[in-house]
Amino acid sequence: MRRTMLTAALVVVGSVAAGSAWAVDLTQFLRQETFTDIKISPGGEYVAATVPMEDSTAIAVMRLADKQLVGSFRPPQKNHAYEFDWVSNERLLIGLAEKWGALDKPDPTGELYAIDANGNRGELLVGYRVESKGPGTRIQPKKVEAVAAFLADDLPGDERNVLVTVWPFAEDPFTRVERMDVASGRRVRMASSPVRRGEFTTDGQGEVRFVHGSGSDNVNKLYYRERSGDSWKMINDEAVSKRIETAIGFSADGSLAYLQAEQAQGPDAIFSWNPQTGERAVVLRDEVVNPYRIIRRPGSHVPVGALYMGDTPRTRFFDEKSPEARLYRSLEAAFGGPVYITSSTRDGRVVLVETWSGTNPGDFYVYDTEARKAEHLISRSDWIDIDRSATVRPVALKARDGLPLHGFLTVPSGSDGRNLPMVVMPHGGPFHVFDNGQYDRETQILAAAGYAVLQVNFRGSGNYGRAHAQAGAQQWGAAMQDDVTDATRWAIAQGIADARRICIYGASYGAYAAMMGAAREQGLYQCAAGYVGVYDLPLMFARGDVQERDSGVTFLREWLGDPAKLGAVSPVNLATQIKVPVFLAAGGEDKRAPIQHTERMEAALKRAGTPVESLYYKTEGHGFYTLAHRTEYYDKLLAFLSRSLGGKTAQASAPAGKGKAP
Repeated sequence: MRRTMLTAALVVVGSVAAGSAWAVDLTQFLRQETFTDIKISPGGEYVAATVPMEDSTAIAVMRLADKQLVGSFRPPQKNHAYEFDWVSNERLLIGLAEKWGALDKPDPTGELYAIDANGNRGELLVGYRVESKGPGTRIQPKKVEAVAAFLADDLPGDERNVLVTVWPFAEDPFTRVERMDVASGRRVRMASSPVRRGEFTTDGQGEVRFVHGSGSDNVNKLYYRERSGDSWKMINDEAVSKRIETAIGFSADGSLAYLQAEQAQGPDAIFSWNPQTGERAVVLRDEVVNPYRIIRRPGSHVPVGALYMGDTPRTRFFDEKSPEARLYRSLEAAFGGPVYITSSTRDGRVVLVETWSGTNPGDFYVYDTEARKAEHLISRSDWIDIDRSATVRPVALKARDGLPLHGFLTVPSGSDGRNLPMVVMPHGGPFHVFDNGQYDRETQILAAAGYAVLQVNFRGSGNYGRAHAQAGAQQWGAAMQDDVTDATRWAIAQGIADARRICIYGASYGAYAAMMGAAREQGLYQCAAGYVGVYDLPLMFARGDVQERDSGVTFLREWLGDPAKLGAVSPVNLATQIKVPVFLAAGGEDKRAPIQHTERMEAALKRAGTPVESLYYKTEGHGFYTLAHRTEYYDKLLAFLSRSLGGKTAQASAPAGKGKAP
């Protein structure tokens, strides 16, 4: 266990009780991480961290010299400090988001809150909850402008102001960039977007130079201008080029811009682009995967490379002989694995380094680049014994039509990985989401119960380029499902899985795939479990937050298909084909996959005579927040899997009674 004084300080913000040892010790997996993200202040005096609570995410600020908590911010229930940035050595800007379930992707509210490092002078500067008596977006007494705002540039040379992207509350809005005072919230317009829902990129002097966006047609466009006040010029139209391009920054001297561009086949590439000559040159492209994070020069916004999350994490640089490349290579050698510099002091001397693996949720170190000295700062989950974590291995195979597929296999600690009971776990999303081999608490729970866990990035998943993602369009219950089946049969053929002991389980889209797998592949799976799933595809066009969003119906038609035809690939209509036991769980406040999906699925299975167990919590959303509810859920899931596969169970400590079974 890797406990530090800083860990103790963060626990003051959000404490968690320890549990007793069980057959599978759920407490170590369900306990909230100490923090999620952490950044060092420009002067190096403080670090700020996001601290997950049961149903919110707070901010804690620590002084590095003595590791003492000096300031904090806690948003309302089901609100989260989603993004945060140091805008000076003493001032933090925090972007808020809402999540109605543990599996929800945070939905930014467009509110910007600012606090000093010591927690004083807290002020909501922009957002729908700004009070008329405050500074912020007040444009006249008792009237508040209806906008959302997001940080565009922290303007490192300006201690008082930042640039924010402002979104009016309207369908398909034309956005704008404004300079905002981080003390008063007063704003001045700097640029307007020529395209709806525009997102902006600035140069090293804080000038707005690029904007990309799309309207209700979901067709992306990229515009450029030479300087402030110039007219915008379109340099990419997805309708013509058949690819999306986005700007990621400029070279140190400002002569070159860097663009990330989709390709017709294979992963995205990073190009340099000379605005004067129009010349383009590829500076980075992996053979298999897209850039995962852009690496920037410490102390600046200048892009110099990228982190790739392929079979193993790896970093690559525009110039492999650059100081940044040499710094990364020395750190990777010292830590024996992948690293990523999450933030740095403004002079670039002190950097905050993250290390991680499939068995380790993550450690952070403060590294002095001149003294060449590293000090361990904090671990995300210092109670996890990484030496006893399940092993995560990359896998590669080909689908029946020849499409290359990649994924990960988690095997119990100490196992030889042969002839194991296996849980196939397709990810949620499903589009542009992917499994990346990082520490995954759910796969670790299942491996602790004795199961191999197979995750495959089926077509439609992100990270493998435009063609791989678009190959999943309108393939729910078809080629996307075939990929999961092919991966399962591959694991059997490789001797990894015992063909008589395989179940399929997933959440959200993964729950859909679990039910479809059981319906389509009779005899392949011995049971199926779905968590906050979607099972009635036409219902997605009538209920849920996807269809409520701008261009949401367009998205559903493009990626799911014609709602009149989707009943044929909806598990609620295929219950008679499911011949194995089923476990379902859902929350009554789920906005992504409303509870009606699960209720209809359960009713259809009961009519078909299929054994089905269920667990409902009316107060939960898209994934359970409450520790007692999550504990009961995983207790029931492990017990359900054990009856078919023979793995370990856990003793529930949460009071039962809210779930129901036949």
